[in-house]
Amino acid sequence: MMVTLCTIIGALAQLLIKTGANTLPQHLAFDVPSALAIVTNVRVIAGYSLYGINTILLVLALRHAQLSVLYPIIALTYVWVLLLSIAVLHEHMNNYRAIGIALIVFGVAVLGRETRS
Repeated sequence: MMVTLCTIIGALAQLLIKTGANTLPQHLAFDVPSALAIVTNVRVIAGYSLYGINTILLVLALRHAQLSVLYPIIALTYVWVLLLSIAVLHEHMNNYRAIGIALIVFGVAVLGRETRS
C-alpha cells in the first residue's frame, strides 16, 4: 500500500515540476538569475518536496518487503504520469503509449501474483 502511495506521490511530483518548468523563462542559462528563477518557482519546489516525502515513504516501505518485488511496482509511476499528463496537460494517448502502459501493468500484476504464491 505504501509503495502504491509512493507511485502516486512521485507522479504528482513530476507533474508539479513540469508545470513549474512551463512557467520559467524560455532562455535559461547556467547563471544566477536562471538558478533563482528555478529555486523560487513554487511548483518546482513543491514537486521536489514531494520527491523528498516519496523517498522517506519508500525507505519505510523497503524495511518490510523485498526490493526485487517493491521496486518494479515503482514503474506504476509511469502509468500515473501518463494519466495525469492526459488529464492535466492535455497530452495525447497513442497506441505505443497504451501498449507500454499495458505491459507495465501486466508486469506488476505478474510480480504481485508471484509474491502471493
